[in-house]
Amino acid sequence: MKKLNGKIAVITGAGSGIGRALAQQLDAAGARLALCDVDSAGLDNTVAGLRQAPLIARVDVANREAVYAFRDSVVNTFGAVDIVINNAGVALSQTVEHTSYDDFEWLMNINFWGVVYGSKAFLPVLKQRPEAVLVNVSSVFGLIAVPTQGAYNAAKFAVRGFTEALRHELEAEGSAVKVVCVHPGGIKTNIARNARAYVGPDGEASAEDIAERFERVAFTTPEKAARTIVRGIRRQRPRVLIGGDAWLIDRIQRWLPVRYWRLFSAIAP
Repeated sequence: MKKLNGKIAVITGAGSGIGRALAQQLDAAGARLALCDVDSAGLDNTVAGLRQAPLIARVDVANREAVYAFRDSVVNTFGAVDIVINNAGVALSQTVEHTSYDDFEWLMNINFWGVVYGSKAFLPVLKQRPEAVLVNVSSVFGLIAVPTQGAYNAAKFAVRGFTEALRHELEAEGSAVKVVCVHPGGIKTNIARNARAYVGPDGEASAEDIAERFERVAFTTPEKAARTIVRGIRRQRPRVLIGGDAWLIDRIQRWLPVRYWRLFSAIAP
């Protein structure tokens, strides 16, 4: 999909971070946008920086009916969809033993089921186009597991498996829909500041300390992350790694599939 001008692009989690940067860059490329987030004020701030007026909606991606209603609104407004980016996500830092079922379900409902709902709702619409792209955002934590990230790991590994299985299915049936799985490394967003943070990988219990630790290893800006994703859309790459840290993590996991954490914990700042 080399030409983005005039394409209809749907972005979840568009009120901040990577979602906002994606909206700005796709808007600059001439795409027409449908944006959603639970943060209405964040969406308004995103829209303020765009050249074209998008369709916007406050949508909780954990709510299946809300996602399907958003799909219907997008189709009624534009008549078609060419690109869907399931980007919305939240974070949680706690040991598996002490993660409450409520917290586990909260995260899984957004990070995993939100991707499932977005994919299944829009897939029939995407399949009507001569070319289309579905982008699901996983994480480097969909490549490796990290202490206190059990729930987040579970969701992001699930997104990866779900997305890769869907890609194989669509390839087997000769579908024109291309499926992209994105694995960002540390991105300078507010996800850690907005997380449910109870305890960090080295035992710290301060939410501020946990956020600061994340920010020390978040080397990539949302703008750079968005550029990498847009390039992946243009080139229809099945897997997109974002940031040098993501490339390094991917390689080390392949070299040390069981013992990688010993190395990462030794060099972590």
